[in-house]
Amino acid sequence: MRLLVTGRDGQVAASLLAAGQARAGVEVVAIGRPELDLAWPDTIIDAIAGAKPDIVVSAAAYTAVDQAEDEPDLAFAVNATGAGKVAEAAARLGVPVIHLSTDYVFDGTKADAYIETDPTAPLGVYGASKLAGEQAVASANPRHLILRTAWVYSPFGKNFVKTMLRLAADRDEISVVSDQWGNPTSALDVADAILHAATMLHRNKDFAGFGICHLAGSGETNWSGFAGHILDTSLKFGGPWARVGDITTMDYPTKARRPANSRLSSAKFGAAFGWTAPDWQKSAREVVHRLVSGGSNGP
Repeated sequence: MRLLVTGRDGQVAASLLAAGQARAGVEVVAIGRPELDLAWPDTIIDAIAGAKPDIVVSAAAYTAVDQAEDEPDLAFAVNATGAGKVAEAAARLGVPVIHLSTDYVFDGTKADAYIETDPTAPLGVYGASKLAGEQAVASANPRHLILRTAWVYSPFGKNFVKTMLRLAADRDEISVVSDQWGNPTSALDVADAILHAATMLHRNKDFAGFGICHLAGSGETNWSGFAGHILDTSLKFGGPWARVGDITTMDYPTKARRPANSRLSSAKFGAAFGWTAPDWQKSAREVVHRLVSGGSNGP
């Protein structure tokens, strides 16, 4: 099975490339700029067709949440128009597309974990552009699996875990928001889930479960609790540590509003594919250990 993932430097793309090397019968190929640039749709069809994939994973995206408020045209060009073209390219080849989306399609006002049929109501440009991307992907390719995930971290790229470890090396205390809740999700787990689902899609040409699924870590916490677990784990492995102080969202204003509740129920994905993410503390411990011990393969 030949899996093509858009984007080279993203956390999921890097995790897929690493995971693919350990899977017999699986070849993961990443393609990105300049050969494939989501901001330039004319590059997309030919780049994907030339790779001859069995499955396309649409992982590349505009992810600068605050900056998107100042660059709405670029955010929509990449996350909506570009994503739709990726799905169209897969459709032309007669292959499924697995597209990554986000919890930011919701406004965070629900009391419980969000399910796939809950009404969407993005709070900002980033979420709106990703929601438009979901719609474009669904319209372009009936064989689509849209995976909404949240609070993604990994040994690769820029993410919350790396930020906490970096700050702890220079500070005694770090103030972290405690009134936003979600499911910390390891990109390593997302990659494993994607490979599991892609194998099923590749083997079963009559798969009837296409659509939207949520895919997030098991268990929930707030950003402050996540930070505390990261730093306590780091200390156990000889890494940096700092105290974590709770603050509110009002204490830490950002240009783009964040959902207070980003919790996602992944029950639908589990039922469809027989895969459930590990407990978030376990997955976070693995990533922290890799970073503290110098085991990261990414920047």
